[in-house]
Amino acid sequence: MVIVGVTLWTVFWKHQYISLLSTTNYVIGTYALLAAGVLAVVGGVLGCCAVCHEHRGILLMYTFILLFVFLLEAIVGGLAYLYETQIETELQHSLNSTFGEYYGVSESQTQAIDSMQQEFSCCGAVRFEDWRNSVWLRSRRKDLIRPTEGRLVPDSCCITVSPLCGMRDGPSNIHYTGCIYQMTDDVKQHLILLGAIGLGLSVIQIFGMILSCCLYVKLKNVLD
Repeated sequence: MVIVGVTLWTVFWKHQYISLLSTTNYVIGTYALLAAGVLAVVGGVLGCCAVCHEHRGILLMYTFILLFVFLLEAIVGGLAYLYETQIETELQHSLNSTFGEYYGVSESQTQAIDSMQQEFSCCGAVRFEDWRNSVWLRSRRKDLIRPTEGRLVPDSCCITVSPLCGMRDGPSNIHYTGCIYQMTDDVKQHLILLGAIGLGLSVIQIFGMILSCCLYVKLKNVLD
């Protein structure tokens, strides 16, 4: 239930920025850990039923479920720590191009960028000047999701967000810090959390498998 709770929190509160990552490692790891949590709950119910009815077949099924859950948690936990060391390099290569190419063009990524700039009090990928080379600012297209309308930066860059506040890019009006720094720290901390939960709780499955195997042998002796 701990795993299910943490991964659901990740899906509903943290996944708004996933569209800004260049790989799907974060998404795959999160949903794999969610699957492990659900399976652990199902396995727990089966284990209780096996004990109550002294049914060796269900107990054997429970043991295999624990083995599969253990493998999922251990693999996801290890990959989370591995990916945590690579996320900064990935963002340095991809975040600037994502901001520049997709803001105002893709609805999901535009919303994610606006939310990020407001939540992290930042502007642009690395610095606020990044917007000067963006498709959103240079194309002057009328069909953009967020038309420029004379803005120099998106309104979400403003210290106090209001319509057309992005027409001025002075330090008294917008944030000058890029989003890459806060996003890197946020994703790293969350990957460490997922890794700790995955690897930490996988140890519990080992004890569960040992005890279920002992009970399986004991039931065999009793029933025979």
